[in-house]
Amino acid sequence: QEPLEGSGGGSVETGGSLRLSCPTSGYADVSYHLTWLRRPPGREREGVASLNTADGTTSYSDSVKGRFTIGLDNAKKSLYLEMHGLKPEDTAMYYCAAGAPWRVNRPLDASSYSTWGRGTQVTVSS
Repeated sequence: QEPLEGSGGGSVETGGSLRLSCPTSGYADVSYHLTWLRRPPGREREGVASLNTADGTTSYSDSVKGRFTIGLDNAKKSLYLEMHGLKPEDTAMYYCAAGAPWRVNRPLDASSYSTWGRGTQVTVSS
């Protein structure tokens, strides 16, 4: 698998669930921020959820808070995003991104990240 390559996307109906994942590719071992970004159709990319691997703290955008959960597997080899109660506005290409802590000011600011993986498509129908 390519570094930070996302997987697990698909097509679901409103209210459905999906679990996305990507390999951490070593970034979780060096205290990087690991973040899920998405690009909805016709919109700019935006931060969805971020994990500070140095201390385990998480950040979520207001639009997904309470519905999405970001985390690592026990071996820190995979980053996941559990998504529940999916809505049509969640439709987007989702990406894993990694950022060095000295370059990430706001963890959900998509412009803070230059290291990307291949995305996985999530489509939510009405």
